[in-house]
Amino acid sequence: MAALEPPVAALGTPAPAFSLPATDGKTYSFDDVKGAKGTVVVFMCNHCPFVMAVIKRMVSDAHAMQASGIGVVGIMSNDVQAYPDDSPAHMATFAQQHALPFPYLYDETQAVAKAYGAVCTPDYFGFDAQGGLAYRGRLDAGRLDPIPSGTARDLVNAMEMIATTGKGPETQLPSMGCSIKWR
Repeated sequence: MAALEPPVAALGTPAPAFSLPATDGKTYSFDDVKGAKGTVVVFMCNHCPFVMAVIKRMVSDAHAMQASGIGVVGIMSNDVQAYPDDSPAHMATFAQQHALPFPYLYDETQAVAKAYGAVCTPDYFGFDAQGGLAYRGRLDAGRLDPIPSGTARDLVNAMEMIATTGKGPETQLPSMGCSIKWR
């Protein structure tokens, strides 16, 4: 398993629009999931060991951000023909097993992942209240091993800063994960 780090992103870039089906049977757009104080879009999947290693913290942090007026959405863009564990049926099971507190969307054409420039799972994009990119970094310092004691909650801290000041932190450390499985 080769791990990838996303490239540095152009801050201020507007969030690309999307309209995607979710595990709950509804279709969501960016406007449907955005929060009054900001929005997190995370590209994720069901089978990636990096996602599995952080999913409990991701769920906990999503609850914290939502309580602060920050919207959260997960998008799965992998090729489900090559990776059937990421199929919509498995996504629904994954969402239920982990009690995802946010919509989990299926990007069948992979067009949304390409529009965002997503490269790995998990890959986090934090937007300000106006929908401009203000954070492209990691959840925290945890990877595949147990989280180090006293680890900062990078994504939560960044989004709280964005919600308060409209700007993200100057230093943004990239996420790390498995490559998106392109067709």
